[in-house]
Amino acid sequence: MSAQQNYSWLDRMFHRVAFSSPSVQLTAADIEKSLYGRKFEGVKSQQPVFITSLPRAGTTVMLELLGRLPAFATYSYRDMPFVLAPLLWEHLSKGFRKPAQLSERAHGDGMAVGYDSPEAFEEVLWRLSWPSKFTEDGIDLWADTEEAHEFRQLLASQMQRIIAARSNGSGQARRYLSKNNANVARLGLLKRLFPDAVLLVPFRSPIDQAGSLLRQHVRFLQLHREDGFARQYMDDIGHLEFGALHRPIRFQGMRQIRERYHPETIDYWLAYWIVAFTHVLRYRESITLVSYGELCRAGAAGVRALATDLDVPGEMLEGITSADLHEPRSHRPDTLPTDRALLDEAEDLHQRLSTYRLVLSPPVSQ
Repeated sequence: MSAQQNYSWLDRMFHRVAFSSPSVQLTAADIEKSLYGRKFEGVKSQQPVFITSLPRAGTTVMLELLGRLPAFATYSYRDMPFVLAPLLWEHLSKGFRKPAQLSERAHGDGMAVGYDSPEAFEEVLWRLSWPSKFTEDGIDLWADTEEAHEFRQLLASQMQRIIAARSNGSGQARRYLSKNNANVARLGLLKRLFPDAVLLVPFRSPIDQAGSLLRQHVRFLQLHREDGFARQYMDDIGHLEFGALHRPIRFQGMRQIRERYHPETIDYWLAYWIVAFTHVLRYRESITLVSYGELCRAGAAGVRALATDLDVPGEMLEGITSADLHEPRSHRPDTLPTDRALLDEAEDLHQRLSTYRLVLSPPVSQ
């Protein structure tokens, strides 16, 4: 959703207040606990599902598809701007809530979203808890053994709040579902903190994904030049993947990539893809790799196979469709890398990722 198109002056005022200081979000969460704690403190947040990857791998589509199932609870655009206090904000804003009209999001990729659409706001909590890991030129990796007892309690509490907010008193057991691209830097830590969690990591053809990353980066460079509020909005919620806000995750080898390539070249994004998924592959035993291209080709059957793997009850799978699935855009000749060795390395890594993927469609008979 474009902040420029959908935020009124009142929306922007609330946003600026909510993100004026970390203490505002935390204070709102404390007020919510005192007023509504009985609604969420007893909620069980078992088997959470974390969708993560480099952007442009199908993470948003997967969030949309799974978020429609009554098995899951996730953040929505209505939780802005007090994202750490969804129950409190729902109560305060109910008198002026806007209708759930759909419009194309700022990425210009044809995806239509509305105020009830699921969205990625979990990163706000990570930045509040680990501000030193976010610098002007990048984001640090989290160690698997990171001391995180207090953070685990904070995130577990957020899971309970989101489940309570989405359940709306139905009493139906739900599971927390999130999409957060930056969680690819915390795979081992997340699995340690939440051993029953499922970490879904979609991937796609490296040249296609790198081309899409480049296009989005150029698009957001322009958006951030033209719309200061859109830039501030994305910064506040931790969407630091593209444009003037671009801060790459410091995977092993990232420093050399930044010295050798420029972010406005396909070589940069392809090299970034390589170091990112080399890192991902180290966690292949504790994550679920999903080929986005295969998911699109399998359609509704693929979504059902994915949901079944996530232990979603069969009676909740009846409404699954493939309406939002379409083959990812292929690369154009002008986006081929100048360093062709990068493409060979990336394609080899893509084959290795495919070896460990979750199979979503039956093999074609010969």
